[in-house]
Order: sequence, then structure tokens, then C-alpha cells
Amino acid sequence: MTKQEKRINDVEKRVDSLESVFKSFMQEMRDRDNQRAAEIRELRQRQDAAQAKHDADMREIRISIDGMGKHVRNLSVATIIGVGTIAITVIYSILTR
Repeated sequence: MTKQEKRINDVEKRVDSLESVFKSFMQEMRDRDNQRAAEIRELRQRQDAAQAKHDADMREIRISIDGMGKHVRNLSVATIIGVGTIAITVIYSILTR
């Protein structure tokens, strides 16, 4: 072989070596990207589950507050009726004496 052929062979070997290293590097990067994508997907699923739980808790709290509002309204009506009854009774007793 001539000197030039030897150099060409050496260059080809180096190119082959670099190609294999590059392919290996690219595969490693793809694997990392896939792993990150899987982690992001898992985090989003957890976040969606947490959001669903939060929404359910908020609905429950709103229902509870609505129930308390109805209870307070009923107590207010009963108090007004009681005070009105007392007032009518006092006025009636004053007028009948």
C-alpha cells in the first residue's frame, strides 16, 4: 500500500469510529428524551389527579356552605317569627288590660 492509501484507511477508520460514537451518543440522547417525556407525563397525571381532588373538595365545601346558609336563613326566619309573636303578645296584653 502506498502512503496515501494508508492515510485514507486511517481516516476511514477514524470516521467509522466517530460514526459509532455519534450513533451511540444520539441513542443515549433519545433515551434521555424518552425518559424525560415519561417523567413529564407522570407528573402531569399526578397534577391532573391532584386538581380533580381539589375540585371535588371545593365542590364539597361549597355544598357545605350552601347548607349552612340555608340553616342560618331558617334560624333568621324563626327568630323574626318569634320576635313578632312576642311583640304581638305584648301589644295584645297591653290592649286587653
